[in-house]
Amino acid sequence: MESADRTLDMLLVANRLKTTPRTGWAQRGVPSPESVADHTAGVALATLLLCELVNVRVDRGKALSMAVLHDLAESVTGDLSLGASRLLPDGAKADMEQRAMDELLADLPHRDRWLTVWNEFEAQDGPEAWLVRDADRVDLLLQALTYERTTGTVNLDEFWRFAPPEGFH
Repeated sequence: MESADRTLDMLLVANRLKTTPRTGWAQRGVPSPESVADHTAGVALATLLLCELVNVRVDRGKALSMAVLHDLAESVTGDLSLGASRLLPDGAKADMEQRAMDELLADLPHRDRWLTVWNEFEAQDGPEAWLVRDADRVDLLLQALTYERTTGTVNLDEFWRFAPPEGFH
């Protein structure tokens, strides 16, 4: 029963992602910006699509797990924009997110497996991590384009600069 209680606790915390807005969009004046959970769903779909398109052997299950887990720490930390993150001391954001994941997954039977996948993504270690990073950027650019077309928001150039073509694997 204790494991079930911990699992429910983790899911309740993770559920916050549904109402955690993506801060960068809000700071740029986008009305009703997407949530972190919206972004995660977009990254998972882009990951699935890229798995079909790339000519590199990729473990689809591992890549999809990475896509789902990649922003899970933000259910504890909130979403830090690029602008805010750059003002932190080197390594502070990564340390904070690692501690958040340790706390969130504490005492869960699958803790080590999930942390291994999440840490591999964070370290950008291997083809699945590279593919999910690309999917993350594809979703970001797709969202920027959507906001530009549907809301008239025009000050999103920094998002386009964040994901230049040469930055993709």
